[in-house]
Amino acid sequence: MDQSGVLALLIIMTVFVAITAIAFVAQAVMMFGVRKSALAVEQQIAKLTPKVEALVPKVEALAESSRAVIDESRAGIAEITARTKDILDSTKRQLMRIENVLEDAANRARVQMDRAELVVDDAMSRAQDTVAAVHGGIMKPIREINGVSAGVRAAIQYFTRGGRPNPDQVTADEEMFI
Repeated sequence: MDQSGVLALLIIMTVFVAITAIAFVAQAVMMFGVRKSALAVEQQIAKLTPKVEALVPKVEALAESSRAVIDESRAGIAEITARTKDILDSTKRQLMRIENVLEDAANRARVQMDRAELVVDDAMSRAQDTVAAVHGGIMKPIREINGVSAGVRAAIQYFTRGGRPNPDQVTADEEMFI
């Protein structure tokens, strides 16, 4: 290596050593600041320690009363849970009974509806038979009597009008057939 290379190497090393020294000094300053902050915090803690120590019995008493309340609540909650389970079981049984009653009522209603349908069908068939009997037994003879009476009336009119029909009547009779 020539002298200019060695000289450049020495300069580079000196620069890096100087940078390292500056970094160490900055680190020492920061460590001093950290120590100072730690001492300040320690002093603050020392000031608060009597106050905190005064609160410790109160906090412990609060924690103990909280535990007691929680233990009492657990017993109450267990009792409520048991009662709720009993109520739900009872409700379930009653719903099953109601379901059975409704199913029975629906079946009975269905049977009664079938019976009612049979009664209505029977009544309708009897009414139709009665109407047919009235129609055949009463209406047919009445029509026949009406027909006979119309024939007798026409015969009486024919015989009562005399000999020859008048020309107006003959013309009307002929026009009927045209």
